[in-house]
Amino acid sequence: MSLVIRELPEAELGAFIDYPYALFSRHPHWVGELKKDVRHLLDTGHPFWRHGERALYMAFRNGRPAGRVAAIVNSAHNNFHNDKAGFFGFFDCSDDKEAAAALLKAACAWLKARGMDSALGPVNPSTNETCGMLAEGFDGPPMVMMPYTPPYYLELAGAAGFAKAKDLLAWRVDVAHGFGERFEKIVQRLTRGKDIKVRHVAADGLDRAIAEVKEIYNSAWEKNWGFVPMSDAEFNDMAAAMKPVLKPEYLYFADVDGKPAAFVLLLPDLNVPLKAARGSLNPLTLLPFLYNLHFKMRAGRMLTLGVKKEFRGRGLEMLLIKKGFEAGQKMKWVYGEMSWTLEDNTQINGVIEAIGGKVYRKYRVFEKKF
Repeated sequence: MSLVIRELPEAELGAFIDYPYALFSRHPHWVGELKKDVRHLLDTGHPFWRHGERALYMAFRNGRPAGRVAAIVNSAHNNFHNDKAGFFGFFDCSDDKEAAAALLKAACAWLKARGMDSALGPVNPSTNETCGMLAEGFDGPPMVMMPYTPPYYLELAGAAGFAKAKDLLAWRVDVAHGFGERFEKIVQRLTRGKDIKVRHVAADGLDRAIAEVKEIYNSAWEKNWGFVPMSDAEFNDMAAAMKPVLKPEYLYFADVDGKPAAFVLLLPDLNVPLKAARGSLNPLTLLPFLYNLHFKMRAGRMLTLGVKKEFRGRGLEMLLIKKGFEAGQKMKWVYGEMSWTLEDNTQINGVIEAIGGKVYRKYRVFEKKF
């Protein structure tokens, strides 16, 4: 059967975006974002592409789409880490090792031609967005802003010569049972006698809060594997996308001596209504989307928890996790997902495990050296 790999021009971006929605149209667990949001992220006008470039490839088996991948150079990552890593992202493929290998080979050749010495992925298009292939926990749909990939993707990556670079952990925490008396006492002991205050964001203070989040975010993760600081334009773009769904009970700050020191960001599991939307809001999907949005969300994700490095070791992580528990209970969440953490981040993983968190999904980032 004939196999053709073709680099797509910008005029065919729609075909690149549409492919996984067709591939997984009957899959019980796969959830796609709204196509307009994917288009916005891939459009070269998006702030990410001011320091990045890409090539889009699709595989065709007997004239029918069989897979896709983007080859990505992120100069912000390479400048920050002083390396020459390339990336692949937006990878989707049928269970076809030949097609997957040919797609990834094309992406690697494009990266190598631009001076890169390795390919990491999937990242879509960086670790500040969705990334990784699901490696464990295939029995349910993903949480909001997390990917779902079927088990055979792991075999496709391995057969194409890619090996594990890092696993990312997703933790399940039962919110309904509460934070626990033991940990209440730990938080009280750690914060006793200190000028630490927790505040949520008022609706009219969102713009100021976004600036505070950016400052803490870039400080908290600067030494983490794969981290890339977000530019002002990228951060503002992400904030604009979140504003319509961001409520005061989703974002909390911990101030120390009157200075913003840490924050936690929660989101309800918007993948529940997004599953009903099937990629777009139209007369057929709008009512199911709204119904699921208002009546079916019973879980949420602790999307980000960050503490400035100079304020670590003061119990702020536990304090904000406690606030997350309380917020989840008010919203009647049955459980929450804390994700993602690096598999070797023993400090935060130990805290999550201590409060009853259990790893229930793992996501794998792969690497191939040239």
